[in-house]
Amino acid sequence: EIQSYILASQMEHGRIWNYSAGPCILPIEVLEQAKEEIFNWQGSGQSVMEMSHRCPEYTKIWNDARDGLAKFLNIDREKYYIYFLQGGATLQNSAVPMNLLGEKKTANYLVTGTWGSKSFNEAKKYCTPVEVFPLNKKFTTVPVKDWKLDAEGAYFHYTSNETINGVEIRQDFPYEAVPEGMPIVCDMSSDLCSFDIDINKYGMIYAGAQKNLGPAGATVVILKKDLIGRKIKSVPMMTDFELIANDPQNMLNTPASYSVYVMGLHVAHMNKFGIKHYEQLAIDRAKFIYDQIDSSSGFYKCQIDEAYRSRMNITFNIKEGDADLEAKFVKEAAKEGMLRIKGHRSVGGIRVSLYNAMPVKGAEVMAEFMKKFLQENSKQICQFILIISPLHRLKKKK
Repeated sequence: EIQSYILASQMEHGRIWNYSAGPCILPIEVLEQAKEEIFNWQGSGQSVMEMSHRCPEYTKIWNDARDGLAKFLNIDREKYYIYFLQGGATLQNSAVPMNLLGEKKTANYLVTGTWGSKSFNEAKKYCTPVEVFPLNKKFTTVPVKDWKLDAEGAYFHYTSNETINGVEIRQDFPYEAVPEGMPIVCDMSSDLCSFDIDINKYGMIYAGAQKNLGPAGATVVILKKDLIGRKIKSVPMMTDFELIANDPQNMLNTPASYSVYVMGLHVAHMNKFGIKHYEQLAIDRAKFIYDQIDSSSGFYKCQIDEAYRSRMNITFNIKEGDADLEAKFVKEAAKEGMLRIKGHRSVGGIRVSLYNAMPVKGAEVMAEFMKKFLQENSKQICQFILIISPLHRLKKKK
């Protein structure tokens, strides 16, 4: 019933099927509410974009967004801060070592893709990070044993979902392999709120909002309060977790106010259904695409170890990376209203992103298109082989 309403709204509004890796799509209901309130927010006589970030109206918006996220993820507000910052997850690559190293000289990093690699390289500016299991840029799996880590490291960092590479580790992360007392830090930019997690196992989680939560501009940081006081000697004000903690609203300057507002609307919408609902949606969506890949007899190929295939960003090649066929796939999908599926420029191929607001129907129509494209292009390939085979035999006789 919910899906039917979404689809009816999508058709009514002339919406495309948007498989962008970010910014994410948003529910029609959230966009409609934002549209309704854009000129005059709840009778206040002003738009959220015009509000002072310290006024009572915006304070309510800010607190509602934090309370909603805490409810959705079951965050204990007595133990954890929730910050809404700026600079994306990329800025947190610097903020993490600056705030958590203290007097220590090392930290542990599990690098499973492009973004984990960026985090690791940024940490080199502040310490000597240890890569616990070097994959040498072959990012197709998640090594969960035989780590060589520094037991004295300040923290353990990993990226749960690699948006570019299509690698994801969820509840099966080996928490027991991290030394007791060492804070676990996770970049969950592209899968936060898509599966049920135990927040209490983490010292810090950070995420750009523009994947599963809202528009670009806001960054979520969930920080265990007892980690305050571990910063290095010199930390820029806007990345100083202690300064942010000491502000009554954890707001040092004007935030990305409208982004936080829309994120709050989205979180309120998600709380109607709960995280288990969204986890099941993620499973159902991904199954449509992976089933089509696995049943294609190699026409489509996902390079990722099956146990660590991402539900959020599904990456694959066509005919072992046939650039012409992949370009044709992207072009013909666009004619059907299916856009933003070209793989990242650093890896190529195809990437289909299926974030929280994507209806299951969005995965189903993509799978149907994949099936149709396979049938049409497999025929052409077979016909080509039939044409050249006799010519090849004739050439050999001559």
